[in-house]
Amino acid sequence: MFSIIQAAGWPIWPLIACSILALAIVIERFISLKVAKVAPPRLLEEVLSVTRTSVPAPDVVSQLEKNSALGEVLASGLRAVNADPHISEDDVRATMEGAGRKVTQRLETYLGALATIASAAPLLGLFGTVVGMIEIFGSQAPGGSTGGNPAQLAHGISIALYNTAFGLIVAIPSLIFWRYFRARVDSYLLTLELAAEHLNRHLKAMRK
Repeated sequence: MFSIIQAAGWPIWPLIACSILALAIVIERFISLKVAKVAPPRLLEEVLSVTRTSVPAPDVVSQLEKNSALGEVLASGLRAVNADPHISEDDVRATMEGAGRKVTQRLETYLGALATIASAAPLLGLFGTVVGMIEIFGSQAPGGSTGGNPAQLAHGISIALYNTAFGLIVAIPSLIFWRYFRARVDSYLLTLELAAEHLNRHLKAMRK
């Protein structure tokens, strides 16, 4: 591997940096987007059960907020009702929507950077290709003679090919993981939205 990096020349180093950054983002997102950290399956049922007759105390709501992203959204609605028992359904919904926007921003962290890497890596590979082609033409003897340096010619071709290939190697997995995480976040956001609406209707019925 080190010999390939040496053969590719200095243009490959930005691609290596991009590959390390992309790998770090993928690992971090896999950890942060676990179901237990975002939307535990039975959390909504537990909240509805606890709020069957009354709104939980503030300390219980605080524990719910720390549970997960879904807990944070649901807790914002419960806290609003605790603060004002006569709050309207629309105001409760608006409060949970505000909490949902904060959660959305957190769920989408680094996805923009991963998409940028997926877009920039082929361009960096193309840049390395151009550098290799420059070396190829620079290896030719002055005056347009045909006796150019074969070693320089081979080196220039290797730079061009290695950088092109490495750019694609970085870009393709980055794009795949970006699309995967994007779909996962969208699914979570739908779950949070439906759960918040369900809780809002439940609170409205409970306060009648």
